[in-house]
Amino acid sequence: MSDYFDVVIVGAGISGIGAAHHLAAHRPGSSFAVLESQSDFGGTWRTHTYPGTRSDSDLHTFGFGFKPWTGKPIAKAEEILSYLGEVIEDGNLGGHFRYHHRITTASWSGGDRQWTLKGNLTSTGEEFEYTTGFLWMCQGYYRHTAGFQPTWPGMDDFEGRIIHPQSWPDDVVYRGTEMVVVGSGATAATLVPAVANDVAHVTMVQRTPTYFRAKSNVDDLAEMLRELEVPSEWVHEIVRRKLILENAKFSELCFADPDVAREQLLDGVREHLAPEHHYLIDEAFTPPYLPWRERVAVVPDGDLFRAINSGKASVVTDEIDHFSSSGVKLRSGRHLNADIVVTATGFNLSVLGDINFEIDGSPLAFHDTITYHGMMFTGVPNMLWVFGYFRASWTLRADLIAEFAVRLLDHMNRIGANKVVPELRDSDSGMRLRPWIDPENFNPGYLRRGLHLLPCQGDRDPWLHRQDYSQERKVFADLDLDDGTLKFS
Repeated sequence: MSDYFDVVIVGAGISGIGAAHHLAAHRPGSSFAVLESQSDFGGTWRTHTYPGTRSDSDLHTFGFGFKPWTGKPIAKAEEILSYLGEVIEDGNLGGHFRYHHRITTASWSGGDRQWTLKGNLTSTGEEFEYTTGFLWMCQGYYRHTAGFQPTWPGMDDFEGRIIHPQSWPDDVVYRGTEMVVVGSGATAATLVPAVANDVAHVTMVQRTPTYFRAKSNVDDLAEMLRELEVPSEWVHEIVRRKLILENAKFSELCFADPDVAREQLLDGVREHLAPEHHYLIDEAFTPPYLPWRERVAVVPDGDLFRAINSGKASVVTDEIDHFSSSGVKLRSGRHLNADIVVTATGFNLSVLGDINFEIDGSPLAFHDTITYHGMMFTGVPNMLWVFGYFRASWTLRADLIAEFAVRLLDHMNRIGANKVVPELRDSDSGMRLRPWIDPENFNPGYLRRGLHLLPCQGDRDPWLHRQDYSQERKVFADLDLDDGTLKFS
């Protein structure tokens, strides 16, 4: 006998916790469960334990709209976990969470109008089965079990330790060691300054530079409002709106005048690097692509550049040719001695949590579907997928989707429907299909490697995946659920 819930939320990270809050607050009569494969809530902030793990988005927008953030804009993992725990406690949500639940299959039955979820408990291996009328996928976009790990010749010859930061071991001792960090994204930029004081030296080896935004980790407006004893809810909302506007304007600048945007970013680097290191601006901090075609990494208080100024950290733009017994040999011929090599080389894209989906006995070919506003999919009944923003905080979109989900479920109750599925209209026949995201617009490695696995988007509403909060906050609020693109029965 399966346990039945009106809604099952998959994933207990920030999206799943937000979904649980919205259901409990706005649909108190609904039964729901949150299934999580890890041992506790937190998602990304539970998975990543490498030194210095922190947010790459400000917490006024990465945090929830309904829960004020009162700390510094860029926060450590433990601070974010504490915040998420408060959301669960405030809403008395803990009883809905079921940990160690790894789902292996999800099968839709048109006859029963429900999903059947099967899997195993990671703690005991015991099998479980649940049924639900609605599936809310909040598991994120990357595989939590293992990061993307390239291979190089000679790795087996290396006498030191090779570590992917997504699987940081508890027993690593790096004090006094020579460390090489391979990569140039947010993880590498976080890890290097976090270990610089303790290692003998750390070298960041990057194939291609990244754009960095070096900014103070204090928001002056927030501090002034707090000093004026403005209520925390007001502070949160005011600062949140200010940061959303600032980030949107900067993104617009990156496309309208990329040369100006590039100079603004490089000026931030120049401000924090000591003059004797300014040669690195061209050599190590000026990417060959335009700003925001890959993610711009935040460097709070310029800590990466301070580590370079101290002499404890350095940056090399080169490629690894092979590993030796004592380090890595670069294509240029240079050899870097290393006791530890950290491969901060990114994620593996995970589509729908690597769960095997079936629709009435047929495997779901997710890449053959067309998205409805980047959250539902043609031919897939009673399911939402939360996929956040590339150029803004993930949670902004998770909140929008949660608000839509509540409205959709209310509408289904009101009209007596127990099934909803997006379907193309006759007028959409022959519509030009495009990738989930235009690779000319945004193309980080994990998307380039996995774009073929993702749904298509069309060239008109509602088959667009906009990735633009300023537009979607208006579009989602005005969505007509009875315009014929959502079929209810």
